[in-house]
Amino acid sequence: MSAFTGSASETASVPGAGGELLAALLDGMDAALCAFDAEGTVTHWNREAERILGWSAGEAVGRRGFGGWAARSADAEETLGRLMGTMKGPGRQVHEFVLLRKDGGRVLVRSQAAGVRGADGGPVGVYCAFSEVHVQLDLERSVALSEALFQDASWGVVLVDADLRPAVVNGHAARAFGTGRTALLGRPLGDVVVHGAEELEAALQHVLAEGTPPAPAEVWVTLRTASGERRRCWRSGFLLLSSPMAEEPVPLGVAWLFQDVTEERLAAREADRMRFRWSQLHRAGAAAAECEDPDEAATVLLDFALAGFADHALVDRVAGERRLTRALATPAGAPGPSSPVVGGGIPLRYGPRHPALQAWDRLGTVRASAGRTAEVWAEAHQWPGDAAHALCLVLRSRGRTVGVLTFLRAACRAPFEREDVVFGETVAARAAALLDLAGGEGRDGRAS
Repeated sequence: MSAFTGSASETASVPGAGGELLAALLDGMDAALCAFDAEGTVTHWNREAERILGWSAGEAVGRRGFGGWAARSADAEETLGRLMGTMKGPGRQVHEFVLLRKDGGRVLVRSQAAGVRGADGGPVGVYCAFSEVHVQLDLERSVALSEALFQDASWGVVLVDADLRPAVVNGHAARAFGTGRTALLGRPLGDVVVHGAEELEAALQHVLAEGTPPAPAEVWVTLRTASGERRRCWRSGFLLLSSPMAEEPVPLGVAWLFQDVTEERLAAREADRMRFRWSQLHRAGAAAAECEDPDEAATVLLDFALAGFADHALVDRVAGERRLTRALATPAGAPGPSSPVVGGGIPLRYGPRHPALQAWDRLGTVRASAGRTAEVWAEAHQWPGDAAHALCLVLRSRGRTVGVLTFLRAACRAPFEREDVVFGETVAARAAALLDLAGGEGRDGRAS
């Protein structure tokens, strides 16, 4: 026999550490391995091969090919021929063939075979590593899934190491962060997440300590990008990754998968907000209908409309050409119900470019917001000191202007938007009818 020959057990009996190391390496492999000399005789057979087929190294080593024991007679020569054909060919070759277990069962295996060269460079045999096809397919599916997730997935995938730093980032996640795939690697999440990084890191730490959570979570984050800050909502799932190679589970990190659901959440939030506002308006109409005094009915209407919409409401009635008097107002110091203004007959000292007068002149709606000096802006317009955003709506009834309705928001709230204008104009139309009924003295005579 050549130096290539010898069973695993024989190799283990070779004096010195070299033989023991070779035997340990062969028996410790996860894949089944067998080897043949140049004549096709089995020279090596490891424990994984014994586990799959049931034949021990003592029963396998020394046999020629698989005929008469590990393969059907009709298949044995073809199988051996295909394997031995790799002895003279370059590189490795992949084969699939059917082998027989010791108990008579059949198993389809996939092998990788390659020729073995001697000291003189000539072929001396073949080694063959094989596994059950379904095991190989499972492995290939896992690899294919990983490749697909990191190349073509339509959701973000980030692998985070035990230090909570990204180790792998797919293309979708990189685009969501507004960076390149490699730019995030090894960096703290706080470098790109302005707000929400603490919540993300807390979730990742929880997964490392407690395992995979049972359901996805939604996380709001504010991202720092080249074009400015962007607020996004990500529906996130977290998977604890553990090493399959260790006897005890060893955390490798966390797989974080997320989808951007910002538009869905904003649409749902807007729908909830509008549903609440119109419900309030319906309740306001019912409550105002029970008031005998039209001024009281207008007050009730504004109190219902303010909820969730604005911080203050002011009603200025027409008192002559480009003159307005304060008729109703919410308390300036703190939120509360609207009430008539005592001594409201004195005209307001509004400047010519005051938003309320602009709304009157345009017979339409005017939106305005303060700059950095919100308090000075509010004082100049004779509005409560916390006012930073205004919505001025002309009050029209029976073809004439009876006043101006102003809604005000504090600086901590968003400016009025187009959707707010629609609601505000609906409130203004109802308030105008009530004020006209109460005897508003509009005399500008302008047609609608």
